[in-house]
Amino acid sequence: MRIGIIGAGIGGLATALSLEAAGFRDITVHERTDRIRGLGVGLNLLPHAIRELTELGLRDRVEALGVAPETLVYMNRFGQHIWSEPRGLAAGYRWPQLSVHRGRLQLALRDAVVERLGDVIRLGHRLVDVQGEDDGSETARFATADGETTATYDLVIGADGIHSALRALRYPAEGAPPWSGLTLWRGVAEAPVLVDGRTMIMAGDGDQKFVAYPLGAPEDGRQRLNFIAERRGIGHPDADWNRAVDPGPIAELFADWRFEGLDVPAIIANAEEILEYPMVDRDALPQWTFGRTTLIGDAAHAMYPNGSNGGSQAILDARTLAFHLGTATRAGAAVDAGAAADRTAEGAAIDAALAGYEDARRPAMTALLAGTRATGPERVMLLAAERAPQGFARIDDVIPRSEREEIANAYKRAAGFAPSILNERASLSVGGPA
Repeated sequence: MRIGIIGAGIGGLATALSLEAAGFRDITVHERTDRIRGLGVGLNLLPHAIRELTELGLRDRVEALGVAPETLVYMNRFGQHIWSEPRGLAAGYRWPQLSVHRGRLQLALRDAVVERLGDVIRLGHRLVDVQGEDDGSETARFATADGETTATYDLVIGADGIHSALRALRYPAEGAPPWSGLTLWRGVAEAPVLVDGRTMIMAGDGDQKFVAYPLGAPEDGRQRLNFIAERRGIGHPDADWNRAVDPGPIAELFADWRFEGLDVPAIIANAEEILEYPMVDRDALPQWTFGRTTLIGDAAHAMYPNGSNGGSQAILDARTLAFHLGTATRAGAAVDAGAAADRTAEGAAIDAALAGYEDARRPAMTALLAGTRATGPERVMLLAAERAPQGFARIDDVIPRSEREEIANAYKRAAGFAPSILNERASLSVGGPA
């Protein structure tokens, strides 16, 4: 089976690795940039993603990239405690949560793809078109530095992010991602150890927020922190996502956000680099699969970073698609690429797999996208601001503990990582050759 993947980000590389683990070898990854530079800042891989990376044999190399946070703390803009909860192993999961640098993760996944599949990544390939053939295959056309080239596959997977070219081909009238009105400034800084060195902090409300979590172990009382500063009513939706900005004006926006153990303006001012991002997402789609093409990750369901789920859900998409493809192929018996009858059986297996994948993932991601637009687990911060805009003496008088617990647990259920659900769910691994 010939499989083409569009995009060599987290989702595309995880898809290649998942398919290889399911027994597929004829895989090509097309990346529009001419070099995988490992760009970005921090991201959180939640326990459901770490389970999948563990089953792919990648946990050790990913764990070596970052830190496993044990506690998440929510505060209001005055630094008052709203809610905290254990994370990862401390919360009863069989797998940790890991905070890593996105670029380092991408490079690690790239290296794993090369180790397991060889020279399958084609750089400088920008998808221009995909056309179905009479035999059910799909021919993809790419713009390159030398002109154009084509490749024909039995399955094409769009893992090319929020500005997906494959999605745009299927939904040409969709337009630009809708802007929330918020702008994010993301960066990495050396700072005093945050609490115990394994704590994530979120402070603020729906108009202004600051998030910080460690990316490295403490050393001499300091550690490397990833941060996100967020403000409504500043910036614009079409900003270049990799545009570096002066940290000074951003630090000034948070000038009075100095809490015990957390000096927000100092962290921002000391950033190695700050990148500005409009906070955008994509509306839910009624269909991901067209012919023998489908979408995964941000190409299928880009969502706000509330809940730290973007990268994790892309990995789950990859594993789920590979599971259904491997299962359907085996159910349809062995495939001989030279036999017409077996080509028909292979096509039927692909169609069944794509239907199973979309049934498993699209409704869940539609619900999760709606949840992130409602701020997901960060809703406790909005409620605190709405009910006690000048702060509070006792948080229980503002948001009862039972309400805070349900907000946190409801999001875990929607995102598929409630401990009982995740710990007991069957594996998405597929054994044997395809």
